[in-house]
Amino acid sequence: MQLKIACAALLMLACTSPIAAQGKADPVSQVLAATAGTWTGKLQYRDYQSNKWEGLPVQVKITVQGDGVTLVRSAAFDDGPQTGTVWITTVSQVDPARGSETYAMFRKGRELDTGTRTLAFAQPPRDQTHWTLITLETRQDGNSQAQVRETTTRDGASMITLKEVNLLDDGKDEWLTRNRTVLIRNGR
Repeated sequence: MQLKIACAALLMLACTSPIAAQGKADPVSQVLAATAGTWTGKLQYRDYQSNKWEGLPVQVKITVQGDGVTLVRSAAFDDGPQTGTVWITTVSQVDPARGSETYAMFRKGRELDTGTRTLAFAQPPRDQTHWTLITLETRQDGNSQAQVRETTTRDGASMITLKEVNLLDDGKDEWLTRNRTVLIRNGR
């Protein structure tokens, strides 16, 4: 009898997929895991002369690893005829206990970029496809130290990330818009 119970327990454990295990994950890990898939859109910068957003086409693929807290994000955008396609690959891991995400970003011709940022919802997520998540970290921005805030809003099949900076050495408490990524999820 004990052998049958042990075999049943092992069978249940073997049939538990990483997706099923994510049901026990924290809300941040769950919503980030739900971004897995391919996305198409634009990497946009504000033209300060015209006050309009100018964009470069971007393709993004997000893969969630079996642990449910590690993500691999590959983004490719066309930076014009001189540079060509730019690939940025980011590997990140959420630490639910600390409410943070540690990342390493790889881009040809640039040094490895690493950091840790705090994560917080603007309000409790409605579900895994309707939420706003804010990340915050202090890091180098150009020639200055700055607070860097990224606000990602997912509304079903669309996801927009706005990047803003607050320079720490200019004596102002002012958030400047750097760029935004506007994505639409490709079929499921």
